[in-house]
Amino acid sequence: MAAKVTGLGHVGLYVRDMPKMLDFYTRVLGMTITDRGGDRIVFLSAQPDREHHELALAQSADQKTEAGQVSFRVDSLGDLKNLYRDVKGYGCRFERVVSHGIAFGAYFRDPEDNVVEIYWPTGIDYPQPFGQPIDLEASDEDLLRGLDELPPHEGTGPHLYGKDVGKRRTVRPQEATHV
Repeated sequence: MAAKVTGLGHVGLYVRDMPKMLDFYTRVLGMTITDRGGDRIVFLSAQPDREHHELALAQSADQKTEAGQVSFRVDSLGDLKNLYRDVKGYGCRFERVVSHGIAFGAYFRDPEDNVVEIYWPTGIDYPQPFGQPIDLEASDEDLLRGLDELPPHEGTGPHLYGKDVGKRRTVRPQEATHV
């Protein structure tokens, strides 16, 4: 068998205001500083007992990271709702809050305008791409009912992820209308 990667290790972001970014990522998102080279580079982890760092913030006055998004997983729907409130209270601007079927995700701009997603995996299979607006201030029951009510959806891949709840209609890539 050929060698392959086993997962995404970490992401690096250039930052202009290190103290402000550290405040946001530690105080609001709850990450832990695991190492640092002064204010030149700081390493953070959401699970420091298992991963030295998942995010590296590097001070730069003239460079900016242009990542499409940086996504952080949470353990529960309750955690997602609480973080959503905390991020909103910090003053970050949300771009969209959606159900992907496979996850509920909240996309916002961090203090230096990077696109960040916080998401909770629902544990079910649902073809992608898909994004239906949701309200994270709704009850857990209403949000979970929305998953049960998702219609079957076309997908080009096989069922690989999550519980198969009978929502995937597999089509060949050239036949896909929503991809």
